[in-house]
Amino acid sequence: MRIVLAPDSFKESLTAQQACDALAEGIRTVVDDVEFVDVPMADGGEGTVDALVDATGGERITTTVTGPLGGAVEATWGMLGDRMTAVIEMAAASGLPLVPAELRDARITTTYGTGELVRAALDRGARHLLLGIGGSATNDAGAGFASALGVRFLDSDSHDLPPGGAALAELASIDLTGLDPRLAWCQVEVACDVTNPLCGPNGASAVFGPQKGADPATVCALDAALARFANVVHEQTGRDVLEVPGAGAAGGLGAGLLAFADATLTSGVGLVARHAGLSERVVGADLVITGEGRIDSQTRNGKTPWGVAQAVHAAGVPVVAVAGLLGDGSDELAPEPFVRLWQASPPGQPLADALAGAHDNLVRCGQEIARWFVEAGPQSSGTVGGAN
Repeated sequence: MRIVLAPDSFKESLTAQQACDALAEGIRTVVDDVEFVDVPMADGGEGTVDALVDATGGERITTTVTGPLGGAVEATWGMLGDRMTAVIEMAAASGLPLVPAELRDARITTTYGTGELVRAALDRGARHLLLGIGGSATNDAGAGFASALGVRFLDSDSHDLPPGGAALAELASIDLTGLDPRLAWCQVEVACDVTNPLCGPNGASAVFGPQKGADPATVCALDAALARFANVVHEQTGRDVLEVPGAGAAGGLGAGLLAFADATLTSGVGLVARHAGLSERVVGADLVITGEGRIDSQTRNGKTPWGVAQAVHAAGVPVVAVAGLLGDGSDELAPEPFVRLWQASPPGQPLADALAGAHDNLVRCGQEIARWFVEAGPQSSGTVGGAN
């Protein structure tokens, strides 16, 4: 029997690789003759570095960079097994959890540290960059990112603007002469599952600014500043980033990556699946097991289990999905695209206990899946199971 294990992380409890290990541990207690293929997954957000490093036999690297408020932070990124592809989570350098709630100020936070991570990857010889841009603390349209790579943002007196999105209201010109030329040699792919434009009622400032400390007046000011940024970018580069779906991601970092790195914005789980070789690795498998902490009606909206099911559909291999908790609407996901859904935690188990016992719960779930597969197999579909 050949089983592909392709779960996301179980937030606050297990990494994707640890989830693979726990499921395999349980299955082995029931089935002796089984070959496991681990393809730890992510959706482009937290856990993407771990998933792709583990899936490709790559290397984790920690670099000291500038945090959202200007202080030093230690950020971990990865070089994949090909030694030419780097994977970076912008949240590691510029993420909201790096800023205490009482200090959140979307006017001044910067993506400079994200640019420093890109520069570190270029220094290591990267020729292909994969960036996950979820969870930002910033609203600077990627100006900080670009500054770290040599771009200058100038006011009408040719003075450099200070960090942060609010300063872009005074932007008069952009000096690109110092832009790191190595970016032009790189393919830049951005995991971006939001479609927000840079500005307007659905833009970066209006939708995401409040959680980053922006009151209504600040939202309006930042929206105008980012519109100014887009106008100057268009005047000087010919690139129109104002209305591009995804340009508003990560406080407008999507727009900055389009403008200065000629990036491609793509589905997060699709990007991870492609670079982990998921479609190729399921060929000849008897079963695929995916999952994450919660599966519910939102799973269809680009979540990892859904993306795994789509990626392996052509291979005709049955897919089982495992969740710490099955929420409302999960029953609509079986028998398509999942043959069967499993809740790993016992019904009614308190969240704290479920998180603490996640490994044991997944081991038991692996045992139940193995018994089901041996006794009934994929023909027993459309049902919900439990590991209790």
